Amino acid sequence: MPLVLTRSDLTGLVTPAQVVEAVEHAFADLADGTAAQAPLTVAAVDDAAHFLPMTAVSPRAGLAGSKLLADVPGNRARGLPAQRSVLVLADASDGAPVAVLDGGLPTRLRTAAASAVATRWLARDDARVLGLVGAGGLALEHVSAIAEVRPIEHVLVWSRSAETVRTFTERTGERHPHLKVTRVDSPASAVGSADVVCTLTPSREPVVRGAWFHPGLHVNVVGAPPRPDHREVDGEAMARSRVVVDSVSTALHESGDTLLAIAEGAIDESACRLELGDVITARAAGRRTADEVTLFDSVGLGILDVVIGRLLVDAARAVGRGLSVELSA
Repeated sequence: MPLVLTRSDLTGLVTPAQVVEAVEHAFADLADGTAAQAPLTVAAVDDAAHFLPMTAVSPRAGLAGSKLLADVPGNRARGLPAQRSVLVLADASDGAPVAVLDGGLPTRLRTAAASAVATRWLARDDARVLGLVGAGGLALEHVSAIAEVRPIEHVLVWSRSAETVRTFTERTGERHPHLKVTRVDSPASAVGSADVVCTLTPSREPVVRGAWFHPGLHVNVVGAPPRPDHREVDGEAMARSRVVVDSVSTALHESGDTLLAIAEGAIDESACRLELGDVITARAAGRRTADEVTLFDSVGLGILDVVIGRLLVDAARAVGRGLSVELSA
C-alpha cells in the first residue's frame, strides 16, 4: 500500500553520502536520456503565489514523481514558510501510487546534494574553505553534503541574523565537531577567503558581486526561488565565471540569476548552455584550469526529488516508519 510520510518520519533516514550518489546518477541519467524531466511551468493568478509542479521519471529508481512547490513570499509576514511542497511518487512501470511525502526535507537534501555534485566536478581538488552566504535551513545540509566531496576544514558564514548564525554554528558543531566555523561581517568576507561559496538566500537583489571573485573560486548559486526577477549574484559574477546549470531550459525560463544577467547584456544565452550532467558524463569539460572561476546555477529539478524519494521510502519501510493508506479503497 502507498506510504504517507511526514517530516518527522523522514528525519535521519538517509546519509549525505547516499543522497549525493543518487543525485549524481540522476544528473548523468538525464544527460544519457535514460531519465525524463518535464519542462518547469508555473501556475499563478497573480504575483502573490506561484505553484510549480516539478515532474520527472527515473527508471533507475523505478519511480515517477511530481512535487508541487508553493512559493508564497507573503507567508513570511504570517510566520509561515515562504515555500511549501508535497511530493507524490508512483511506480514507473504501472503507475501505482507508492508514497506521499512532505517535500521540505527532500528539497533541502537535493539542493545541498546538487551543490555537492557540482563542487565535486567543478571545484579545485585542494578546496578547504567553504563560504556560506545565508545560514538558514539549507546551510547545515550544504556543509554535510560538501564535506562528502572535499576535505572542508573551515566554514565562513554570513547572515543578517546573529541568532540564525548562532543556531547554525551550534548544529554544525554537533554534526561536524572537527570543523572551524567563523561568522563574518559581510558577504564579501564570506567570498574573499573561500575556495567554495554557496549562496543560500531567497534574495531578489544580488547579495554577491562578481567583483569579489578570485582565481580558482567555485560558486554554487542555489538559494533564490524559481522566479525570473529574483537573483543572488550580479551580472558581473555570471560574466566572470564558467557557468554550469542544472537544466538549460529551466535556467532560461526561471533563473533570475541567468535571465537578468542576459537582460543587462553581461552575458548571452550561449554562456548558459552547459549542463552539469554533460560534465559528469564527460560530454563537456568542467573546470579547465586551476585559476578558472566556475559557477553552478541551479533552480532545482524534479528528477532529484524522485531519486531521493526512492531512498527515503525504502529506508522508511525498512524501519517501519510512515502510515500505509489504501488510496483506491
